Formats: sequence, C-alpha cells, structure tokens
Amino acid sequence: MLPDLPWQLPDLLLWGLLATVAMTTVLQGAQGLGLSRLSLPFLAGTFLSSDRRRAVVLGFALYTLGGWLFAFAYFLLFASLGLCSWWFGALVGALHGLFLLVAAMPLLPYLHPRMASEYDGPTELRQLEPPGFMGTNYGLRTPLTTLLGQAVYGATLGGLAQLQGGLG
Repeated sequence: MLPDLPWQLPDLLLWGLLATVAMTTVLQGAQGLGLSRLSLPFLAGTFLSSDRRRAVVLGFALYTLGGWLFAFAYFLLFASLGLCSWWFGALVGALHGLFLLVAAMPLLPYLHPRMASEYDGPTELRQLEPPGFMGTNYGLRTPLTTLLGQAVYGATLGGLAQLQGGLG
C-alpha cells in the first residue's frame, strides 16, 4: 500500500520541475565550464533521434519528464520514511547519482542504439563515445559534477517539501 502524500499534485509537479531545473543548471554549467562533457539531455535525445539538433530538444523534453517521474519516487520515499528535509534529499540524491554512475552508465553502451561500446569501436550508426567507468570518458570531474547535480536535485525536492510543512 502506498503512503498518503501530504502534498498536492500541482505542488509535486512544480517542485519536480524546479528540482530538474536546479540539477540541469549544475550539470550544464559544469559542461559549459569544461568540467564535464556529459549532457544527459543529449544522451536521452539520441535514443530517439540521430539528428543532433533534434536530439537536444527531444532530450530536454524526455529529461524533464524523467525529472518529474523521479520526483514522485523521491516523494514516495520521503512519505514512507516520514522524513523530508534538504539534507535527507541531498543524501538520497547523492546515492541516486552514485547508482547512476556505477550501475546505469556502464549499461548505456548495451542499451543505447547510437553509442559505441568499450569493446567495439564506433560505427556509422554508433558514434557516441561510451561513458567509461563512472562516466570518466566524459571528463575526470564528471563523477563529482554528477553527484553534485543529483544532490542538488534531492536537496531541492526535500527542502521544498519541508517548507510546505510535510513530514519531519
């Protein structure tokens, strides 16, 4: 049985969007500063299109939808544990980021239709570079910027929910 959420759907949608914007600002800022070459919206978009320009637009739409879906998962976790705060959200976000870096990123070359693998180099269809361990093929600071972005995402969700007066 799902726990009762002390928040309304419009609040959850707004907070999920704000958290996604905050995380995207950190990640795209890191890319702009040359700290990482990782662009999650671009990677998401290239699942759907080989046209790089279209992939960026589609990727941001898909990425925003994913941000909303993950926000619901975070809120369910907050409600089920009876705890939401910026620091708990940041902790959950950092753990989420660690999972992405250690478990999900290594799977990308096997799932992404346009990504080369560590074992099979690029082809005409598979031109994207594989992320490597913890995304370090996209820059040695990629793990740090990814963890920071995910922690900001979780802290934003936890902090907004706490400000609204929901849970511990």
